[in-house]
Amino acid sequence: METVEMNSVSLKRPHSEDGVANADEVKRQKISEKSKTENDSGQSTEAVTEQPDKSLLEDTKNEIISNEESEEQEDEELEDSDEDGDPESFADMMKHGLTESDVGITKFVSSHKGFSGILKERYSDFVVHEIGKDGRVSHLDDFTVPVDDEDPSEETFTVLSDEDKQRLEELQLFKNKETSVAIEVVEDTKEKRTVIHQAVKSLFPGLETKTEDRDGKKYIIAYHAAGKKALANPRKHSWPKSRGSYCHFVLYKENKDTMDAINVLSKFLRVKPNIFSYMGTKDKRAITVQEIAVLRITAQRLAHLNKCLMNFKLGNFSYKNHPLKLGELQGNHFTVVLRNITGTDDQIEQAMHSLREIGFINYYGMQRFGTTAVPTYQIGRAILQNNWNEVMDLILKPRPGAEKGYLVKCREEWAKTKDPAAALKKLPVKRCVEGQLLRGLLKYGMKNIISAFGIIPRNNRLMYIHSYQSYVWNNMVSKRIEEYGLRAVPGDLTLKGATAVHIEEGDVDNYTIHDVVMPLPGFDVIYPKHKIGEAYKEMLVADNLDINNMRHKIRDYSLSGAYRRIIIRPQNVNWEVVAYDDPRIPLFTTDLDKLEGKPLPVLPTDGKFRALKMEFSLPPSTYATMAIREVLKMDTSIKNQTQLNTTWLR
Repeated sequence: METVEMNSVSLKRPHSEDGVANADEVKRQKISEKSKTENDSGQSTEAVTEQPDKSLLEDTKNEIISNEESEEQEDEELEDSDEDGDPESFADMMKHGLTESDVGITKFVSSHKGFSGILKERYSDFVVHEIGKDGRVSHLDDFTVPVDDEDPSEETFTVLSDEDKQRLEELQLFKNKETSVAIEVVEDTKEKRTVIHQAVKSLFPGLETKTEDRDGKKYIIAYHAAGKKALANPRKHSWPKSRGSYCHFVLYKENKDTMDAINVLSKFLRVKPNIFSYMGTKDKRAITVQEIAVLRITAQRLAHLNKCLMNFKLGNFSYKNHPLKLGELQGNHFTVVLRNITGTDDQIEQAMHSLREIGFINYYGMQRFGTTAVPTYQIGRAILQNNWNEVMDLILKPRPGAEKGYLVKCREEWAKTKDPAAALKKLPVKRCVEGQLLRGLLKYGMKNIISAFGIIPRNNRLMYIHSYQSYVWNNMVSKRIEEYGLRAVPGDLTLKGATAVHIEEGDVDNYTIHDVVMPLPGFDVIYPKHKIGEAYKEMLVADNLDINNMRHKIRDYSLSGAYRRIIIRPQNVNWEVVAYDDPRIPLFTTDLDKLEGKPLPVLPTDGKFRALKMEFSLPPSTYATMAIREVLKMDTSIKNQTQLNTTWLR
């Protein structure tokens, strides 16, 4: 097996939806709730090198709940109204971004000749199915609700008028000065009153009800049971003891990331997002299917959301006694379409056989390092250097490339005045990292940047130092493959259980390249005993860091390190080349298509264009884009893919 140098350099893949999507496709993208977060990831799951001490849900809770609702709505409207421009202007802006070689991605393992193809021309060309810890692939294939005598009747969801629901929501969320809401019982029967009681209590957690006579009429009075804390805790006394406390369900979503979806669901259910749990975050620009668990929300209520959510579907409901935990999954199964491919049948066969038999270099993908001219690893390096002025400057300074207009104005104001208040006035969207840092500087002052930076949610702060670890790892793996090729050599590292050990001269024939791991730098790892061990030290010395002292005076930023396999061999690899004429039609059916009885797309045998349909399974924390890069021998960056899309749309 030989290694091949990469000879094209570019950037990441495009975020914007293709300009030729038909009206139905565009309509499906719209949702009654706007996006809150944007995480366009092509990785198999959350690629965090070290799990934070607290769960992601706790951090997300702090990030989301601390914001005022009016500010959220304003931010969402602004984010949606400031979309990127046409494909040509976007491609032009992306010229300033990172290339793969900038982050150490330079090698290939296969010997076939590369060819061109467009990745994610449509978000529906990228489908991800989660693989649970039991090895079962998640599919949405059942909308039925578990039968439960304890569930309220279907009338519960329709008995309240829209006006009643509005008043009850305002009461529940303390949006007005009212202490109660009175609902007149028009058709006064005991059954009707019971349904109204059930509706209020199940749809508006935290509210209690009672019946009162007023002027000869019956009223249901809704009021707060236990103050503001009641909203955060689902009602305990109304949940049957025989039923598992967590409702598990399959979430099918289109063109939304996982946290965005959970924020939308929590708004519709009128609960806090931290009662949801999941095993991994999924791509935004994709169709994804994954398992979610929610505390003490009935399957009936969840199923009812299918009537009002346009690009989410919930199904496969069951009750269990446990939530889900980050990292519990075995991986993800990907179905990917590469459109407008140029490779011959022989090239494609060679590429796919190599992917199945050898695999690909387990690089951290481009999305790990950000999309602008200031990569996230530079900020991470400044944090590790304890250079807080540099951290502040890198986050806030003007930068070329694709950014929202209000961010550009904010950066210009900061460069001109170094006044956080003035810069913040230019920034109508306050939830972004820049807004959070500026608010921190306003609160703690310019001489206390550490505390100001601490206002940013913990997971976002750790993302920067994990990005630096990934940057080092990518560079060192490229050096390792250049120096020693695709075979295990004495001094390499391998895992014995969870412990890394060196491969000795006498044992080297017992190992292959698939057994070799390399460390992410930290205080609790060992390094290879050959030239690459020295290369780690040299790289960190060049960055003014001491490889033997990776503890930081702020505990959160101390890196313990981890180990990562350098070559990944995907499982369940299958592929097919198809011809097509219309770039707008889907080339395979989704779970939702099957549930709705949509037929398979009819494709011409001799179409104008060719596409490669490929399927494969990957373990957690690996990047599908890096597998696709190995097949195409082509840059997976936004810059390169946007330029391909621009040419294609012309």
